Amino acid sequence: MIQHNFDPVYNEHSKILILGSFPSVKSREAAFFYGHPQNRFWPLLARLLKEEKPETIEEKKAMILKHGIALYDAAEACDITGSSDVSMKNITPSDLSPILETGDIKAIFCNGRKSYDIVTKKMKREAHLLPSTSPANASYSLERLEEQWKVILEYL
Repeated sequence: MIQHNFDPVYNEHSKILILGSFPSVKSREAAFFYGHPQNRFWPLLARLLKEEKPETIEEKKAMILKHGIALYDAAEACDITGSSDVSMKNITPSDLSPILETGDIKAIFCNGRKSYDIVTKKMKREAHLLPSTSPANASYSLERLEEQWKVILEYL
């Protein structure tokens, strides 16, 4: 069983919550979200928010908090092979109550199907499914992701 090894990012101004499934090997090594250099999450968010792409963890935290975004993962622990969502078993859902009680969360958005399944089936919460920013989701270009992900702007 592998435990999530870093904290969610949120504050009292958070209006939306974006949930991944579980940190990739690279993200666990970096101890921060979307640490794989090929993941399109940070370039995509920067485009949507009309910001420079953040490079450091502090820049990433500052950008999402400035725009009212909370960030975490749907699973706080699981058995997983490498970074494969498909291999996730024995999933312990994350406790979202601190985020939901602190922020003014209007909507939950899931970065990919596995996150969505955990949130809607295990947590029994309403959520919006967005296509994964993972490099494994090669059928989606950055432009196509941007078209789907721009829905988050309606809540910010």
